[in-house]
Amino acid sequence: MIETHVTNPCLSFISSQLLSSEPRPFPDQATYRAVTISRQTGCGALVVAEKLAQYLQEHSPSAAPWTVLDRNLIDKVLEDHNLPAYLAKFLPEDRVSQLEDFLSEIFGVHPPSRTIVMQTAETILKLAAVGHVILIGRGSSVVTARLPDVFHVRLVAPLEKRIEHAHKHYGMTKAEARRFCLTEDRGRVRYLKKHFAADINDPLLYHMILNTGQMGFDGAAKLIGEAVLYVS
Repeated sequence: MIETHVTNPCLSFISSQLLSSEPRPFPDQATYRAVTISRQTGCGALVVAEKLAQYLQEHSPSAAPWTVLDRNLIDKVLEDHNLPAYLAKFLPEDRVSQLEDFLSEIFGVHPPSRTIVMQTAETILKLAAVGHVILIGRGSSVVTARLPDVFHVRLVAPLEKRIEHAHKHYGMTKAEARRFCLTEDRGRVRYLKKHFAADINDPLLYHMILNTGQMGFDGAAKLIGEAVLYVS
């Protein structure tokens, strides 16, 4: 759950965006208009999201397509804020060091991370307002926490299964996959803690927490889809 601290510029920014928003008409008869997915690295979040989009498209009364935004969310942020393409390398979660932030503020080489995070949050809120989107990562569950028609999911899986998925999906060695999973997970924890004063592992941030190692990708997508469309 979000607690707004005046000392946190990102949370203050999100609150101001929400306060300035008018009530939004719901585009169809579904219970929720958007989904956020927080994930442990290697648990198959993108695969689940794509299967979820297909399920929602097939079972939703609306003809509007459901869109998955993961890495392509970066492109949307750059487009929305007229930012140069080279900034894409600074947008992945927790990739900007404090030293880079300090130098950017002095020399104006690129926006400091808090500016990029706030611009990302603004884009996430706009996308959630449009609806029919599945937003993966980048604090989307926290950014949209106060919107009543967004469904929040956390995907987890045993480390060994996540390593196996990363090994096959990204063509890494098992050792590289292990380092990748652990490093990415630590980065995502820091990202939410630094910018949103939130704990990514807090179960109260989510409507549903699913173990893809137990359920599989198809089972997880179907369960989320049923909740999104039919649970009130």
